[in-house]
Amino acid sequence: MTKREIAIIGAGPGGLAAGMLLSSWGYDVQVYEKQPFVGGRTSQKQVGRYTFDRGPTFFSMPHILDRLFQAAGHSLHEEVQLKTVEPMYELQFPEVSLYPSNDQDATRAEIARKFPGEELGFDRYMTETERKWEKLLPMLQSEHGALVDYLRPQTLKALPHLSLGRSLYGELARFFYSETLRLAFTFQSKYLGMSPWECPGAFSILSFMEHKYGMYHPVGGMHQLSEAMRRVIEAHGGVVHTDCGVEHIETKNSQIQVLHFADGSTASPDHVVLNADAAHAFSNLFDQPVSKAWHPDKVAEKSYSCSTFMMYAGVKKTFNEPHHKIVFSSNYKENVEDIAKRKVLSDDPSIYIQNGAVTDDTLSPKGTTPLYILAPVPNNESGIDWENEAPAFQEKLFDMIAKKTTYGDLRPYIEELEIIHPGNWEAEHWIYQGATFSLGHQLKQMMYFRPHNDFSGIGNLWLTGGGTHPGSGLPTIFESARITAEKIEQRHGIWRET
Repeated sequence: MTKREIAIIGAGPGGLAAGMLLSSWGYDVQVYEKQPFVGGRTSQKQVGRYTFDRGPTFFSMPHILDRLFQAAGHSLHEEVQLKTVEPMYELQFPEVSLYPSNDQDATRAEIARKFPGEELGFDRYMTETERKWEKLLPMLQSEHGALVDYLRPQTLKALPHLSLGRSLYGELARFFYSETLRLAFTFQSKYLGMSPWECPGAFSILSFMEHKYGMYHPVGGMHQLSEAMRRVIEAHGGVVHTDCGVEHIETKNSQIQVLHFADGSTASPDHVVLNADAAHAFSNLFDQPVSKAWHPDKVAEKSYSCSTFMMYAGVKKTFNEPHHKIVFSSNYKENVEDIAKRKVLSDDPSIYIQNGAVTDDTLSPKGTTPLYILAPVPNNESGIDWENEAPAFQEKLFDMIAKKTTYGDLRPYIEELEIIHPGNWEAEHWIYQGATFSLGHQLKQMMYFRPHNDFSGIGNLWLTGGGTHPGSGLPTIFESARITAEKIEQRHGIWRET
């Protein structure tokens, strides 16, 4: 029996994870990636002698990805060496720094030392949020392709735990009196590109996941996860094509008929798994609207995450600093409202710095450091002219690092420097509005109201990645890949070779 051919558009983590499963189950998997590398935002950025993570800089809940490797007959831990990041991060506030640990007892002791009595709030937060996590997890692990899915017993059981009517900040205010601690347990809303005052209270699980399951660094960088998944696909006969971008998708009778590539070639697969940025693809790749709900005009009306301004600095110096440092704005709420509401550049932005060499000496030559510097900024709905604004904003970040941190003035030691700003994210990486965390995660854009894994507008189109259910972040993206692959297998497995 002929194998069913599945084309996966985009070799990001969702596409690679889905391809790993499907190829191991006997499908003819062809992955098409327009960049010369795999991984999408979870890829390597090489700048001179220095190796950087392009996007995500840590890995949590490795058991989720390892389950996918096991399902494909492999082991994540045999493919990738993971190191624990300890402390998880330094959170530098104007008045104090916190060093949360992978050891919950150590984190509790840190809170007790610096905020006496608040450790009791930490205990309650971990206990109550674990119950929430246990109720929400089955809902996040299941497809939501129809409104009737909300009537499933597991969904009905989860509803009381969604913290409806409370923001993430409001939810954490139930546990901590200290403004500093509230921010220390809500800044993770930035992983979704949202403000903690706008992010739904259900996402109190984000910080819990870190404290419960820890934080890891793959030796060599996060792209090692992507490369390992590529190896598994190829081991099962799949092919990963790089420098092979899909520029046009031809549809007829609610089916994808032909993929047109940049080099003029074509393919006519049986099924297509879309791992490209969904909003960009719906607006630019298809020859006609994929559905009424996701017509380009409707796509433009949706809410999108913030963007990021990235600096990849190869520095001829080493630093006794944690792997992760977050320097909070003196007025964090004003900073996030500049980004999310006013859509302007903050005078006092928050800054994230990754000092990966303190954990992994393979990333740059001895005596040097690849410093990854990120500031959340508005997406391209702002109309900011980044070609003009980027140089001044770059200098502002260097000035603030010199003023606020023990890194000091980095500029005299910089050997290499590259920038990615929101304009680059959109033009070069095809991310809609440069919104690096995809569609916003408001409840009106979650579950059924997010583009479906089994896409209802086109019969042979499937979605995976941060733009579909369950949402952004590597653990949820890997769950989206599993949901999509299993749905394909449930519907079409009878066509596999046996």
